[in-house]
Amino acid sequence: MPTLTCSNRLLLIGALCLSGCVQLGPDFEPQREAWAGQWNTPALRQATQTRLQPDAREWWRIFDDPVLEYLIAQADAHNAGLRIAGLQILEARAQLGIAASGRYPQTQIVGADALYQNRPSRSAEGNPRASSFWQYSAGFDIGWELDFWGRFSRAIESADASYFAAQAHREDVLVLLRAQVAESYFALRTTEARLRIARDNAGIQKRSYEITERLFRSGETDELDLQQAKTQYLSTLGAIPEFESQIMRTRNALAVLIGRPPGPMPELPELAEKVAVVPLIDRAVLQDVPADLLLRRPDIRAAELRIAAQSALVGVAETDLYPSLALLGSIVWSATSLAGTSGGMALIGGPSLSWNVFDHGRLKNNVRLQDARLQQLIVAYQDEVRQAAREADDAASGLIKALERDGILHDSALAARRSLTLANALHREGYTDFQRVLDAQRALAAQQDAYVVNRGAAVSDLIALYKALGGGWQSEQPIVDPATRDQMRQRTDWGDLLSEPNRPSAALPVQKVRSDE
Repeated sequence: MPTLTCSNRLLLIGALCLSGCVQLGPDFEPQREAWAGQWNTPALRQATQTRLQPDAREWWRIFDDPVLEYLIAQADAHNAGLRIAGLQILEARAQLGIAASGRYPQTQIVGADALYQNRPSRSAEGNPRASSFWQYSAGFDIGWELDFWGRFSRAIESADASYFAAQAHREDVLVLLRAQVAESYFALRTTEARLRIARDNAGIQKRSYEITERLFRSGETDELDLQQAKTQYLSTLGAIPEFESQIMRTRNALAVLIGRPPGPMPELPELAEKVAVVPLIDRAVLQDVPADLLLRRPDIRAAELRIAAQSALVGVAETDLYPSLALLGSIVWSATSLAGTSGGMALIGGPSLSWNVFDHGRLKNNVRLQDARLQQLIVAYQDEVRQAAREADDAASGLIKALERDGILHDSALAARRSLTLANALHREGYTDFQRVLDAQRALAAQQDAYVVNRGAAVSDLIALYKALGGGWQSEQPIVDPATRDQMRQRTDWGDLLSEPNRPSAALPVQKVRSDE
């Protein structure tokens, strides 16, 4: 191998020292909306209170409902969307490992070959003779492109941010999943309560219809009263199958959310025992101010991390505008069976410089393309923060107004029941016609149903408020369940990537480069 001169040594040492020291492209800056730091609204102040327990991470415990807690635990363990989000974290870890390999020689090739040659030839006298021999060779080639402009460190930075974005995405799936389970569960309870009201009122109307039928047959009333009573009774009776259908659809939705096939859940007898229970909670319990919770929402953090990943990709694209310097080396051994020849070994090495100088704007436009994508993500982040604030304020306003309506509708339902009692009494005494009774029955059914629907809306708004503030993003479940992990280990060598990674906190900063992957 040729001896390196002093100048060559200095060039090599300088290149190695500068390798990775220059990073092209913009450095990521954490995104902060100026208005979001102190954001709050009158509706949020009225709809929330701050105390330690229970906190927003396990907000569903505020309902003190063992059935709901069981359903959420089952969804954590078996929901398909959550399991896919966990597998996407593994995908991101593997992608980070691919990016981290750029720190090391990119080309490492071991090769060997054996060639047989048979070349007929003639002697000096012109007589034909066979000439055959074997030729053997083996070699090791190595090529290492120096990270002179930060191509590989920026790629690692991008993959690192994408990895944390995958974790934040899983937490966002948790937030949405738990809210969806709770919403479906209380939608089931609300529909069961409406079914009970419909059945109770159908019973009341049936008795009126039977009494009217007897009076008509005895000639004490006309057919109009009979047909009106029959119409109202059958109309209420006709709503019952629709409520029963809604109950079955909601039960099936709950079953799928917790990773079960549609059908009964025999391990949940309480699901039948607590029929028609619709709770009323007047405040959302938070551990922190809404502004902080808003910015810690997993989807907001994921949006910021996507900006970090794309910012690094701008730098990767910019490195293509500059020359790349690589160190190349080979060790080659060769031998032959041909008489009078001998094998040998050669060491070859040196630097290599390449520069794509005539790209006709392709490389520059790629940088512009990546920068345009970066700006899109920044604008999308700003809009997501605004949308999150809107969702929180809408939910808080809805909760406040639903609570105001609760008392009004409760009194209205009581008044409707009293009105029906008085109408029945007056009709029996002959002081009013049967139409007053029918009107009172209709009003009672409508007011009772409106009262229950409003209670369901209040619970839905409370759940939406917790969801809008990112509540429920933590879970004790592993990102990949043991059965899936064993299946993947049997199929592929995953090394230590299937081990549980360190879980980031809600306020995790963007990491520049991870060196432990």
